[in-house]
Amino acid sequence: MTDDDEGRLRALVAELEAQRGELVLDRFTHDDAWELGSWLWRTAVERDLPVAISIRHGEQRVFAAARPGTSADNDAWIERKERLVRRCATASFLVGRRLALSGGRLEDAGMDPLLHAAAGGCVPVVVRDVGMVGTVTVSGLPQADDHALVVEALRALHAR
Repeated sequence: MTDDDEGRLRALVAELEAQRGELVLDRFTHDDAWELGSWLWRTAVERDLPVAISIRHGEQRVFAAARPGTSADNDAWIERKERLVRRCATASFLVGRRLALSGGRLEDAGMDPLLHAAAGGCVPVVVRDVGMVGTVTVSGLPQADDHALVVEALRALHAR
């Protein structure tokens, strides 16, 4: 990795860490999950994005949808990203970028890469004074775009 690459990666990690505090919600109900999933669906339709969407409240999947251009492979990626976020309570993209920066691997943290994916697209749902209560996951785009779409959706929910 060149010094420029490392500098860009450090800046991205700092940006992703800053998002953690920005995306804290005051509440997250099943109705909020539906609103969030519906926003993601509408946006995917408007932008013609081939994405699969999963929202969990606790361990329960409360919203799931898939657009044309996705497959069961996207479902498998969703499961692996969700498993990582449930374990780390951190966005999958942030975990992956931290690993890239440190040269670490999932195996070094005792995680099987067949079961966990440090690829962008899954963000923990965090409620103020409660902690992590679920996950929002998108699969189908490049990992940075999966992550950005989830962040955009959470910002829209936070702004309401």
